[in-house]
Amino acid sequence: MLKPLNKWIRRAVLLPLTALTLGLAVNAQAQTVTIGVQSMFAPWKDAIARQAFEKATGWDIKWRNFDSGGDVMLAMASGDVQIGVAGSSPIAAALSRGVDAQLFWILDNIADAEALVVRNGSGIVAPQDLAGKTLAVPFVSTTHFHALFALEQFGLTGKVKVINLQPSDIPAAWERGDIDAAFIWDPALGRLKQSGHVLLTSGQLTHWGKATFDGLVVDKKFAAENGPGMQAFTQVLQDSTASYVNAPKTWTADSPQVINVARQSGAKPEEVPQVLALYRFPLASEQAGTAWLGGGAAKALGATADFLKAQKKIPALLPDYSVAINPTFVQNIK
Repeated sequence: MLKPLNKWIRRAVLLPLTALTLGLAVNAQAQTVTIGVQSMFAPWKDAIARQAFEKATGWDIKWRNFDSGGDVMLAMASGDVQIGVAGSSPIAAALSRGVDAQLFWILDNIADAEALVVRNGSGIVAPQDLAGKTLAVPFVSTTHFHALFALEQFGLTGKVKVINLQPSDIPAAWERGDIDAAFIWDPALGRLKQSGHVLLTSGQLTHWGKATFDGLVVDKKFAAENGPGMQAFTQVLQDSTASYVNAPKTWTADSPQVINVARQSGAKPEEVPQVLALYRFPLASEQAGTAWLGGGAAKALGATADFLKAQKKIPALLPDYSVAINPTFVQNIK
């Protein structure tokens, strides 16, 4: 009578152990991928909060926060991140310096979401009034690029003290009175607007011929070796972006998706809807066309690099920036 009982006990013990062993084996095989993110608001932050990217790819993702796109690109150059968010200016600068990366997704057309804001009572009411003042920007960012372009347009090159401050440091410098103006994005921009006013936006400068955007870049070798994972990752980007683009009015301050974006960006939920409305978020079908990954993005990166070289911010140019564009994943979106 004991033999059947012993056999049953052995099965009862061994089956859970076997399941546990298999589970550990699966977890051990999960690929660790480090992704560089910034504080800017975007629909994909909701997908990050829901762990949608991990579920779709099977990757063990380490989300690493950076103050600027320049820092993201430096980390990619050193091999510390495989995928990252950066603006068109730091992307162009990094590519020009030989970073072997590919732009595969346009996160947003910045439009009016970045602005040059000046302190109330500073006496600055027109761009020419910036002469002799101190302007803070994160160096090698899209706002740095637009700040230099704006100063050039108004004949102020060399007449304004431009200093390098990270977005997280700008509000404190503003409160201390160390700076008179800043060209920045939210959530820092929102804090400065409480005691300042907007002088220029990136949208205005875009109309003058210098467009800027934020994009997702990937290490070229990583993309080549992880095609299925990259396709699944891009599909989540498409789905999360479409959920906002197709129904922006449902993204209210008390909605779960806005609360997720706020938490991921270090902001208040009530700040998110109005800031999202300042951006333009292209979907995959638009991105695959000539305006973006089908040609326009390469031209924008080339134009940005030309300007940065003329300003002596980078030493050389690539012959063709289209070699750093990978449209494959947006082309295969379902």
